[in-house]
Amino acid sequence: MSNTDQQFDHVAAICGEIFEKKLKDYGASWRILRLTSVTDQIFIKANRIRSIETKGVSKVGDDIRGELIAIVNYGIIGLIQIELGESMCDDLSEERALELYKKYILEAKKLMQIKNHDYDEAWRLMRPQSYTDLILQKIHRTKQIEDNQGKTLISEGVDANYYDMINYAVFGLIKSEFEN
Repeated sequence: MSNTDQQFDHVAAICGEIFEKKLKDYGASWRILRLTSVTDQIFIKANRIRSIETKGVSKVGDDIRGELIAIVNYGIIGLIQIELGESMCDDLSEERALELYKKYILEAKKLMQIKNHDYDEAWRLMRPQSYTDLILQKIHRTKQIEDNQGKTLISEGVDANYYDMINYAVFGLIKSEFEN
């Protein structure tokens, strides 16, 4: 296993632990979120990261790392919502939610491995602020697709954008965990 694979697994475990703890605290209350609301939650997190990067300080106290973890977890929530559809209640057992979480984090890792092969891990040479900008770009693309009722002429769908947001957030976490 490459260093990147191990680092991905490390940060994915951190994100998964947070997801599981919040699942115990709140259940799958996020099941009531429409996909547009999930996208907006990711927007709030990415926009806050950009604000902290620009201002150089956070008055709330939550750090960029926590926001990146939230982007990973909301991205996976979005993918789960795409698969299961919207719900008006918490209709997902903890066991099933964790099973779906693991499924989608593994799919994100597989996509990362494929892209890393083709791009020679160019993300390692990027500045962390670029991950933020790329996540924000993916959010704007996703909002446009959502506004078009999911229809695209040539582009990938909402799910592909969620995967990319997850992976950019993972890259940011890897950089903060291993390269600082």
